[in-house]
Amino acid sequence: MKPSIAKVSPWWTPSVHADRRPFLLGRNAIQTALRGYFLSEDFLEVDTATLQVSPGNEAHLHAFATQALTTDGQTAAPLYLHTSPEFACKKLLSAGEQRIACFAHVYRNRERGPLHHPEFTMLEWYRVGESYESLMMDCVRILALAAETMKTTRLTYRGSECDPFAGPDRISVAAAFDRYAGIDLLASVSADGTTDRAHLADQVKRTGMRVAEDDGWADLFSRVLVEKVEPHLGFGRVTILDEYPVSEAALARPSASDPRVAERFEVYACGVELANGFGELTNAAEQRRRFEIEMSEKVRIYGESYPLDEDFLEALAIMPEASGIALGFDRLVMLATGASRIDQVMWAPVAEYGT
Repeated sequence: MKPSIAKVSPWWTPSVHADRRPFLLGRNAIQTALRGYFLSEDFLEVDTATLQVSPGNEAHLHAFATQALTTDGQTAAPLYLHTSPEFACKKLLSAGEQRIACFAHVYRNRERGPLHHPEFTMLEWYRVGESYESLMMDCVRILALAAETMKTTRLTYRGSECDPFAGPDRISVAAAFDRYAGIDLLASVSADGTTDRAHLADQVKRTGMRVAEDDGWADLFSRVLVEKVEPHLGFGRVTILDEYPVSEAALARPSASDPRVAERFEVYACGVELANGFGELTNAAEQRRRFEIEMSEKVRIYGESYPLDEDFLEALAIMPEASGIALGFDRLVMLATGASRIDQVMWAPVAEYGT
């Protein structure tokens, strides 16, 4: 049976559009304000190609694939719609750019719901020679600016509130696991970053959570994070969840203070994940090793993998020290305007599809 486009109330119906229009005007106003912020910080806005030889190499991200044809119609190479402009942005840093920002349409398959859409807008920005804490401060200013633009003092999502003007609560992943799940996460991580699945599984079982025989360490980590930790983040004030285990930060450099964790953080408001930032890894050999591990995991779980972008790895060898971050722009607009679904803040959403 062929998939079909489901018959739903179309976004272009005048009555539906009238309901959505205030959110859309808010979207435009917030985007204009953020462009002003980056301009004031001496950023260049860049535009990257959507089609890439690799969509990204994270085990649980799924891409849309296509084929490039020669002028005579012969198959030339597989291509993918990118899941992030990250590889292209880092190539620009290797080329010599110092501060760049990018509003990019990105594509992720197998994702649709109130907070997910197959095509959405990601705001990425990079600072060469600056710490990843500088990105945290950018996020604090950006969330406040979005609220100011909408003349509100609160970010909201489905009855939850967050004050973007209050100082953020910064907590490490290990501390959050201890606080909300009673799990000593780093006891299952060695100094070289390798993980002990059995040790973590024993702790997870003691919490009463499910542990399957084929669950790997990463599966258990994700389950605890989603079920025990994330429901507590970003309520009342913004939460910055910091210092992820190195095995969960394939693109981030290890922390100078503890090799078991990496310079990776995520930003939460109203229980919604908004941004994912890194002190960027610039060791090309180590990056290749991590990508290969991620793709092996993808094969194990999903039976498929994506190619490595050799051009990116070559560029990474000359990339300067930098920090970079990706923020879900549509989600930020949702929280600042009070929308309850991501498609309410998109001018022309992807058609609903089903079987």
